Amino acid sequence: MFTRVVEIRTKLGKTRDFSAMLNEKVLPILRKQPGFVDEITLVSNTEPDRVLALSFWQSEADAELYNREQYPKVTEILTPLIDFPPRVQTFDVDTSTTHHIVKGKAA
Repeated sequence: MFTRVVEIRTKLGKTRDFSAMLNEKVLPILRKQPGFVDEITLVSNTEPDRVLALSFWQSEADAELYNREQYPKVTEILTPLIDFPPRVQTFDVDTSTTHHIVKGKAA
C-alpha cells in the first residue's frame, strides 16, 4: 500500500471551510479513482490552519495516475482556501492496524 501526505496551510480561519470543501468536492473525486483506499485528514491542535491530508492507495502507480490526472483539478478547487501551494510527500505504508497490512504488501 502507498500513501500521499499533503501538507496544507489554510487561509486564516478557513480550516472549517476547507474541511467542508474536501468532503463535498474532493472526496467524491478520490472515491472514483482506481486503487483509492482511504483518506484521513488531520488538523493540528496547536496550529489550526495546518492540515495534513493522507490518501491511501493500493499501489504507487494508482497514486501517480491520480496525481497526473486529477490532483491539478483538486488543487484548483482548494486554492481559494489555502495560503501556499500544498506540499506533497509520498510513502510506502509499512504498518497499518486498520488495513491489516503486511510490510511491503497491500491487504
